[in-house]
Amino acid sequence: MEKYQRIDALSRTQLLFGESKMKRINNVKVIIFGIGGVGSWCAESLIRSGVRHLTIVDGDKVCVSNINRQRMATIHSIGMAKVDEMKKILLSLSPDAEIMAINEVYCAETANQFRLEEYDYIIDAIDSLDDKALLIENATNTNAKLFSSMGAALKIDPTKVKVAEFWKVTGCPLARALRQKFKRNGIKPKRKFLCVYSEERLKNCSIEQSESKDNHKANGSLMHITAIFGLTIAGLILKNLYEDI
Repeated sequence: MEKYQRIDALSRTQLLFGESKMKRINNVKVIIFGIGGVGSWCAESLIRSGVRHLTIVDGDKVCVSNINRQRMATIHSIGMAKVDEMKKILLSLSPDAEIMAINEVYCAETANQFRLEEYDYIIDAIDSLDDKALLIENATNTNAKLFSSMGAALKIDPTKVKVAEFWKVTGCPLARALRQKFKRNGIKPKRKFLCVYSEERLKNCSIEQSESKDNHKANGSLMHITAIFGLTIAGLILKNLYEDI
């Protein structure tokens, strides 16, 4: 009965993709780094679309300020590991999916723990500049397809969200900082990769801004923008699977 229920749940996806492409979706291996406002919605979209092998990586716990935009954040999950709470949600959608939740930050000290070459798709939804640059460098050294989220904060207009190759992203301070870092260090990603971004940049209105864990000022952000970023990345993966088969 459970098998038929799963097939039923994915019937609308299979109508669009067909049986052979649906098998490909079921079998791909995806890893998402950063399960926040972008990564959490990306993860849900992939699981709802039939992805069954998903690894989610994040070292943070849910806090009150996450509730306005992150899928797993509720008053009941405050203080819990984001990946553990997200895994519960994903398994409630697809009980037979293989979800690996890694409560860890991707950084220079932990990078060797991750076998990026084992994945078909790598999703970068990391906030930290140094960690993001490291993941991009390492991911483009594999055969996996990389999709990256640029800065999703300080935005409100959904019509301004775009997709472009990393070196062609315009008007995004995070993309600019990444490119400067690569050039300064004499490093260049080995392959081209697509990014989701927006040129819109509003200003924080509050006089007092809360500090983030890395002592940088937090910026205002909204669910409809961060979710669009995450859903767009999921869409790029599904588009790639549809066109490649």
